Amino acid sequence: MNMSKNLLELKNISAGYEGRSVLKDVSLSIEENDFLGIIGPNGGGKTTLLKIILGLLQPYKGTISFANNVDKGIGYMPQINNIDKQFPILVSEVVLSGLYASGLNKSEECLRVQELMQEMGLLEIANKAIGNLSGGQMQRVLLARAIANKPKLLVLDEPSTYVDKRFEAKFYEQLKEINKKTAIILVSHDVGTVISTVKNIACVNENLHFHAGNDVDSSWLEEHLACPFELVGHGKIPHRILKDHDD
Repeated sequence: MNMSKNLLELKNISAGYEGRSVLKDVSLSIEENDFLGIIGPNGGGKTTLLKIILGLLQPYKGTISFANNVDKGIGYMPQINNIDKQFPILVSEVVLSGLYASGLNKSEECLRVQELMQEMGLLEIANKAIGNLSGGQMQRVLLARAIANKPKLLVLDEPSTYVDKRFEAKFYEQLKEINKKTAIILVSHDVGTVISTVKNIACVNENLHFHAGNDVDSSWLEEHLACPFELVGHGKIPHRILKDHDD
C-alpha cells in the first residue's frame, strides 16, 4: 500500500519575464522520497521552474502548494558559476550557514556541522577558504550545506558541472543515500546521467512532459527535447551523442 504524500504540487503554472512567456500550463507533483530528474533544452524553462519552486519568481497563472511548510526549508545547491569563490568564508562556515533558522543551539549546531563534514569527507579542509577548493571539494561543501537542516526537499541545479567525471559516480551514490530520507529534484543537461540515477523524469520545453520511471528511450527524448540523439552506454553511466540536426 502506497502511503506516500505530495510535498509539492504545481497546478497549471504559467510564468515568464517582462511579458515573455517561458512556461505554459505546467503541472507537477513531488512525493516524499521522490527523485525527479528535470531535463530540457537551453531556454526551455528549467531555471524558471526552479525559481518558482524556490519562491524566487511568482507565476502569473496557476497555483503552487507545499505540505507542512516544506517551502520554508528546501535544500538548494546552485550551479557552480553562481558561486563567488573570492568571498572570504571558510568551509566550516559555509556548512554552518545551512543551519540558519534551524532552531538549534550553538552546541547542537557544532555537532551537526561536525557530523556533516565527517559524512562528506570535509574535516581536513574545514578551515580552508572556499577560494582554495577544487570543484569536487566545492560540490561536497555545498551539498553538505544544502542538507544541513535536514530538508524534506533537496533541489540540485546542474551538480555535475563541479566535478571531474572520475568522481561523478561517487557523488550520485551519495545522492541515492540522501534520497532515502529526502525527496530530490535534479536539474541537468546531462541526459545520460539523469536517466541512470533518478526515479522519474520531466522534460521541460515551455510545457512539461512527465515520464513515470527512468526507462525512457531515444524516441521519447527526441519528441520532447526537439533534438535527435542516441544514448550510448560505456562504463556505469550512459552518455548522449547528438545526431546531425538543424539548430
